[in-house]
Amino acid sequence: MQILSEENTMVREMAAGFLSENAPVETARALRDDRSALGYDRTLLAETAAMGWYGMLLGEDVGGTDMGAQAAGLIAEEMGRRLTNAPFLSSGVMSASLLRHVGETTLAAEIASGTAVVTLATDETTKHAPDRIETTAAPSGNGFVLNGSKRFVNDAIDATRVIVPAQTDAGLGLFLVDPALEGVTTRAYRTVDNRNAADLTFDNVQLDGAAQIAVGPEAEAGFAAALRVGRAVASAELVGVSKEAAERTVAYLKERKQFGVTLSQFQALQHRAADLYTQIQTTEAITAAALAAIDEGREDAERLSRAAKAKASKTASLAVREAVQMHGGMGMTDALDIGLFMKKARAAIEHLGDAGCHAEWLLRDRGI
Repeated sequence: MQILSEENTMVREMAAGFLSENAPVETARALRDDRSALGYDRTLLAETAAMGWYGMLLGEDVGGTDMGAQAAGLIAEEMGRRLTNAPFLSSGVMSASLLRHVGETTLAAEIASGTAVVTLATDETTKHAPDRIETTAAPSGNGFVLNGSKRFVNDAIDATRVIVPAQTDAGLGLFLVDPALEGVTTRAYRTVDNRNAADLTFDNVQLDGAAQIAVGPEAEAGFAAALRVGRAVASAELVGVSKEAAERTVAYLKERKQFGVTLSQFQALQHRAADLYTQIQTTEAITAAALAAIDEGREDAERLSRAAKAKASKTASLAVREAVQMHGGMGMTDALDIGLFMKKARAAIEHLGDAGCHAEWLLRDRGI
């Protein structure tokens, strides 16, 4: 269990109380059954933005609360516990962080207020590989012509803008693209955990000069910073999923009887539950370390964020598999919420890179 400051303790308690009352797991189930294309509740977005959640990584000059990545991680963890679908990670964390890094204030203020949803298009391939960018933005008059495609863009449906990394004559460029522009094709779908996502294709999309918000080293640094904080906060969400799945499973073992005794009395199950608890505590510790390193601007923030995402992905996979197995046949049915936690874990593990992706990077970084 991590030791929190008084301020962050208040953040966690506030988030837990609000989400328990306004967005419990039953809300996630209802959104799924409603089959809404958006996949999240606009009212919840507005209410949480009013509470300062979407401005946690933004300065007070744009209406943010500037509470940092650690506070954002606590919010994400509580969202993970309740399977909350919201554009918090895409808009309030990654896009907000990037816009602050490059000095864009107008759209950042709209993110903080909840009046705009901005998402970051990170990938062009079937697996997470943000450095493989073939999308191009060629000069055209006072603007640019955008060509290429992006895949698995979370919260792209009805987004105000999409931040699109593209290659330019001056190196990597970051562009604010309106999905409604002529030449933008959106193939929308829902992920396994009921989030909205889309593949975007850009066919000679005309952009004005103001669409470019950064280029060269500034763009590279801003993109890397957004990915870094995104990984760490996504890890915190996976910690929340793991904790809730484990706690529900332990509660079930204490209630369910077999051969006249509760399942919790079987030593084999005790050992499995104890191992899972240890894995979750270790994951929480490294995730907290990554978030702290980001807030402090430390050089090891990149490595820690990748280690956290790798560990959180493995732990969440273990937690939901153990939950399903220990619930027996009922765990495989839609009558229980355990299956929803498995789907959330599966989607969150893949988003921003799974354990294998980041383990490979860490090995290369060590020269192995």
